[in-house]
Amino acid sequence: MAKRDEVIGERISEAEHAVMEALWDQSPLSAADVCERVCTQRDWSMPTVKTLLARLVNKGAVETEAEGRRFLYSPKIARSDYVGTESRRLLDRLFGGKPASLFAQLAESESLTDEDLVEMERLLKELKS
Repeated sequence: MAKRDEVIGERISEAEHAVMEALWDQSPLSAADVCERVCTQRDWSMPTVKTLLARLVNKGAVETEAEGRRFLYSPKIARSDYVGTESRRLLDRLFGGKPASLFAQLAESESLTDEDLVEMERLLKELKS
């Protein structure tokens, strides 16, 4: 899998992300395997999945391996690296790169539960030690 520095430059759409989640859960998968995991819940067809897989291959997020008459697909980037990159993009774009601004926004909009606050305190203590 690609390292954090090698994370793809092109953004992954919401639909492509659903395909990536299937591949992160288990891979390699054929297009039919991916469709089994996402088509019903998304009301997609096999051609839709094949289109999304082709886009992900072109973006460098997914690699293929021929197996007989079919292709198997695997993610080229780790989910944790993708989430880290997207989190950074969100922080930079909406909050000037400042995590405290994100937390302030969440607190102001009353989106944080007591459990969220306890978890954040735990994480901050971990980071400090």
